[in-house]
Amino acid sequence: MVDQKKTILFEQMPIPKAVMTLAVPTVLSSLVMVFYNLADTYFVGMLNDPIENAGVALAAPVLLAFNAVNNLFGVGSSSMMSRALGRKDYDTVYRSSAFGFYCSVISGLLFSLLCTVFKYPLMNLLGADAETFAATDGYMLWTVTLGAVPSILNVVMAYMVRAEGASLHASLGTMSGCLLNIILDPIFILPWGFNMGAAGAGLATLISNCVACCYFFVLLFIKRKNTYVCIRPRMFRVRKHVALGIFGVGIPAAIQNLLNVTGMTVLNNFTSAFGADAVAAMGITQKINMVPMNISMGLSQGIMPLISYNYSSGNIPRMRKTLTFAMKISLSFIFCMSAVYFFAADFVVNLFMQNESIIAYGSQFLRGFCLGLPFLCLDFLAVGVFQAVGMGMKSLIFAILRKIVLEIPALVILNQLFPLYGLAYAQFCAELVLSVVAVIVLLRMFRRLNAQYKERLAKDEAAADQTL
Repeated sequence: MVDQKKTILFEQMPIPKAVMTLAVPTVLSSLVMVFYNLADTYFVGMLNDPIENAGVALAAPVLLAFNAVNNLFGVGSSSMMSRALGRKDYDTVYRSSAFGFYCSVISGLLFSLLCTVFKYPLMNLLGADAETFAATDGYMLWTVTLGAVPSILNVVMAYMVRAEGASLHASLGTMSGCLLNIILDPIFILPWGFNMGAAGAGLATLISNCVACCYFFVLLFIKRKNTYVCIRPRMFRVRKHVALGIFGVGIPAAIQNLLNVTGMTVLNNFTSAFGADAVAAMGITQKINMVPMNISMGLSQGIMPLISYNYSSGNIPRMRKTLTFAMKISLSFIFCMSAVYFFAADFVVNLFMQNESIIAYGSQFLRGFCLGLPFLCLDFLAVGVFQAVGMGMKSLIFAILRKIVLEIPALVILNQLFPLYGLAYAQFCAELVLSVVAVIVLLRMFRRLNAQYKERLAKDEAAADQTL
């Protein structure tokens, strides 16, 4: 099956229009995800009950573990699908999507089973005690025991739908769940609604994830004659080249997510030594910093199908122009955001917390964080390219360099040299070095790909001359 509309998008549509078609919905979806991730904490916080708040906070590491599975089968299968589309290898496209889909279901069921069977030791590991056990258990009943499968599946399906160029539908599916969750949270959590507290936040999350999954199932049913996303059971077979292709990109992406969590934990531990105001200020500035970060990440994820397709089809000039255009618009936006954050740091932090001590801390933190944003943007694009073309090992090396080799040692050193305030500049130091490495690696990669492209053109011309 050949979908001419998708072929035009990947092969013929002008680069700016193609990038915007794929990236804008992904960026909007990423921004909605920022608000979605804050919803549970915000509405449970309105109860002014520390036990209910603790229930949500203590369960957070388990929910973060879902992202590792999302990256494993979402990023891995979508990259494999787009590369196979570029080669016109439609059987591999179908098998890659089926493999990602059913492995996501199996992983979700395993999560649910293991967390239920080992509930009590897991609660101890998370730090729940006799006082917070009930709230944590109530939240996890809906989000993990009953909600692991839909939570993982809706993200993975969004990746797969985006892989075939349907970025708008992928984002609509994700955003429908996020927006519904924000609407349902106060209804289930607050006293004027069902007054379920933390458990209500979990139930709202479960319902919203199920609705997002239903959106994708309906979409696939309606487009069943012209979609490359296949969830037919008979296409789910463990084929070596499919599994290796998915795991080769997915495993490094999953490890990258776990390393990000590790880096955040280290940063928070260092900050906690300086008191509650410092911790609150660091948390607020991290959330503020998430806005441009998610836009950069959304853009890099949005162009991945276009990069993958043209890499596999051998259209290196179009692949290079896609990356160059994305880099220009992304850096232009990020530089503007960095300038606003740097010169209006006090004002921006004041929007979130009217406390002089926290504003003083937060404005200094935000100025440090914003300096690293342009370099972080370059690094996201580079990792996106590596994932798109199947170079999972390079993306893993970058993740290790970012957190283990550069950022965590920088946190230790800068905290010693400039206690507390130095922590905000660790990301800038790490991303500055990493962006230089990223540019060098990308230039070398494109130099090699251009040489192969010219060699292939020369062979095609020689073959045409011989035919004449």
